[in-house]
Amino acid sequence: MEVDVTPQFGILVNARVGEKLHCTRLSQYVRGVPMPGPEILLLFMGAALVLNLTPGQDMMYVAARSVSDGRAAGIVSAFGVAAGLLLHVSALALGLSALLAAAPLAYTLIRVAGAVYLIFLGLRLLFRPGGVTQAANPARSPLRVVFLQGVITNALNAKVALFFLAFLPQFVDPAAGPVVPQIVLLGLLFNVQGTVVNLVVAVLASEGTAWLRSNERRVMILQRLTGIVFLGLGSRLALTGSMDY
Repeated sequence: MEVDVTPQFGILVNARVGEKLHCTRLSQYVRGVPMPGPEILLLFMGAALVLNLTPGQDMMYVAARSVSDGRAAGIVSAFGVAAGLLLHVSALALGLSALLAAAPLAYTLIRVAGAVYLIFLGLRLLFRPGGVTQAANPARSPLRVVFLQGVITNALNAKVALFFLAFLPQFVDPAAGPVVPQIVLLGLLFNVQGTVVNLVVAVLASEGTAWLRSNERRVMILQRLTGIVFLGLGSRLALTGSMDY
C-alpha cells in the first residue's frame, strides 16, 4: 500500500528549517543586542588575541610602570589604558574616527599632542631630584595619577582610532542587525581581552623585577629607565607621520 507522506514531510522540513533559523537568530542576539554569528566571533577573538599579544605602546607603558613602581601601578595603568580604549570605541560608534581619518590635520594634531604628553612624562621621571634624601624615599606617582596617565596616553594615540576604524567593521555582520551595536560589542570584547593581557604583563613585569625595587637607589634607576622608555615612545609617535597603523 502506498502512502503519500509528501505533505507531512514538507511540514516537518519547514518546521525544522524554521527552528534552525530561529535558533540562528537567537544566537545572534544577547539580551537584545545584535551580534555576529559564532564563527565570526571566534575568528575575531583569534585575530584580536594575536594583536593584543603583539608588543605595542600600551603594553610597553604598562610594563614600564610595573617595573618602576610595582604591581599596583602596573595594574592601575592597565585599567587606565582600558578606559582610554573605551573612548576610542565610543568615537568609532559616533563616527568621529571616520572624521579623523578624513582630516589629516586633526590626526596630526592629536598624534603630536600624544607624543608631547609621553615626552613630558618621560622628562618628569628622568629629571626627578636624585639627592641622598630622595634616594632614601623616592617619590612614586599616586595611583589615581597613574590611571589618568594611562587614559590620556591611550586616548591621544590617534593610530588606535584609525586601527579600530579599519579592523572592527571587518567582523560586522549586517544581516545580524544594526551595525553600531555590533561595533561597540566587538570593541568591548577587544578591550576586555587586551586588558587581561596587560594585567598579565603587569604582574609578570613587577614580579620579575621585584628584587630591583627592594633597594631604593635601584628604584630611582628604574624610574629613570622608565622615563627613557616614555621618551622613546613619544619620539616614535612624533616621528611616525603615516596614518597606517
